[in-house]
Amino acid sequence: MLRIICIMNLVYWLMLLRVPYVGVKTFYQALKVFETPEMVFKASEQQLRESGLFKTKSIESILAADKSIVDADIMWQKNDNCHIITIVDDEYPEGLKQISDPPPLLYVRGGLKYLSKPQLAIVGSRNPSASGKDTAQKFAFELAKKGLTITSGMATGIDAKAHIGTLEAGFPTIAVCGTGLDRIYPAKHKSLAHQISISGALISEFPIGTSPIAANFPRRNRIISALSMGVLVVESSIKSGTMITAKLAADQGKEVFAVPSAINNPLAEGPHLLIKQGAKLTENIDDILQELPASFSPVNNNVKEAKNTKSVDNNASVLLKYLGYNAVSIDQLVEKSGMSPQIVTQELLLLELDNRVEKTASGYVLIR
Repeated sequence: MLRIICIMNLVYWLMLLRVPYVGVKTFYQALKVFETPEMVFKASEQQLRESGLFKTKSIESILAADKSIVDADIMWQKNDNCHIITIVDDEYPEGLKQISDPPPLLYVRGGLKYLSKPQLAIVGSRNPSASGKDTAQKFAFELAKKGLTITSGMATGIDAKAHIGTLEAGFPTIAVCGTGLDRIYPAKHKSLAHQISISGALISEFPIGTSPIAANFPRRNRIISALSMGVLVVESSIKSGTMITAKLAADQGKEVFAVPSAINNPLAEGPHLLIKQGAKLTENIDDILQELPASFSPVNNNVKEAKNTKSVDNNASVLLKYLGYNAVSIDQLVEKSGMSPQIVTQELLLLELDNRVEKTASGYVLIR
């Protein structure tokens, strides 16, 4: 019975967010007046008008509400490892509650426990240089080893490399999405999204079925910065979503870190401007670790980076020996390589993202 009551309450939360002209601000104002979303839908037309909160179209929508409009969300939540949490739930991240417009709901695919872990955001250009990609991946790898959960937006470029570096290190990463979690954007990151959901979490404030709309991505940036203790910028133009994230972080009282690069690199403009404005010039992970809150204690890791990188490279090399132009299944690769299914799956993802292998209906093949 308790579970049924919880689901019914959730239905009203979901329905209220779908009412025309009801955004985050109006949602919270409605809670102050009516106490719960359910009471909004049980109110009379007169009560809704007297509240002064809703436009005529909103009132008409509330009075004619149909619970079936949130069926897709409820059905999605029934899948393994899929969750919808509200701001009053214990699992809702405390850092996100501190901003002026926290999402009333979060959709999460993966482990809820990762939302409360110490996080650092790594963001940057969708079209970075080879050096920028390497820098983002290396920083993510090293910072993850120190106990930080790396958070980013799963976009092409720096975001993807930040997630990949964390996965290479064998630690969880969080991707904040600008679509419904049933839609992966960009589509080529489907395998990456799957691995993140296994080893961390995908989160979104947008309902199931939400397509990639340009206006949604700047909104998701406030979540990236709010979840994190700081934001590291690796290559960015001045007018970009990355700079929006950095500004949001500064406004939220978070540390902003920026990696400098050659002055003839157009993507140096964003980080260099941030440094002029007071961001920490960042050359290595110690520049970041020494600025984080005292509440965070870095993990002492005696394994040298070179050894870790060699291990990752060796795993990939072993798999490549068993791959050719005829499809090979994961089970076959596990048997031939002697590696665990998790390691094989992770290495195949990294090889796929590096355009060295391709996934087919029958298995994996080398790209000609």
